[in-house]
Amino acid sequence: MILIENETISHIPALHVVKEDVKDESSLPVVFVLHGFKSAKEDQLPIAYLLAEKGFRVILPDAQSHGKREDSISRDEQKLALSFWNIVMTSIKEIAIIKESLEKRQLLKGPVAIVGTSMGAITLYGALTQYEWISSAAAFMGAAHYEHLANEQIKTIESKGVVIEEKDKWEVLTNLKHFDLTKQINKLNRRPLWIWHGLQDQVIPFFYSEKLYETVQDQYENHSEQLAFIREERAGHKVSRKAMFEATDWLRKQSIKNPTEVS
Repeated sequence: MILIENETISHIPALHVVKEDVKDESSLPVVFVLHGFKSAKEDQLPIAYLLAEKGFRVILPDAQSHGKREDSISRDEQKLALSFWNIVMTSIKEIAIIKESLEKRQLLKGPVAIVGTSMGAITLYGALTQYEWISSAAAFMGAAHYEHLANEQIKTIESKGVVIEEKDKWEVLTNLKHFDLTKQINKLNRRPLWIWHGLQDQVIPFFYSEKLYETVQDQYENHSEQLAFIREERAGHKVSRKAMFEATDWLRKQSIKNPTEVS
């Protein structure tokens, strides 16, 4: 049986998904699953369930101003859009908080894999610049090019008549440099990376994933089995069922050091 439990890890609401008969085992591989913008942890339950079936301990946190953390910003579309990058950077920091909490509870003794969808995938790329202990990552329709994406988002917001102060733009762009994977690609360090994107995506353009893949290929020249890029010709900004199964199988192969840990 797969257990789905609501928890508060530190101050962060999260779902904890794991097989009931192994829920207290510290040797289980752990995967964090990060949701998208205007979404919530529950929306990622399909892939979390698949991962738990494979023998992973799966943690799904709510991002700031999302899910159980809804606040005044959540209810104001303009404020929420302007808070996008603050939410991303907060989530990056909270990944470490959750990891530390699981370690104290003796539920995490090894590396951590991360899955991210849309905003969650964007967060994932930033986390790879901060945490060497992330063992592998699967990104659905994300973007690692923080500076470029932020500039495009600013243009879109301003085109709607919203005034953004120059000092606020400067502050956001300055802070993002620290997390922009494309500015420090060596920090990827050939860690297993699986990238998926729909060619018809109108929210986060496909070219972000394609460009990242082209950039990192040389780094994986003799480790091609650790890098995957899947494009779906007819897919838009929605993860296909096929993609979820492929990501789950790939993470199992990359993250499980001892096959006996997975039934």
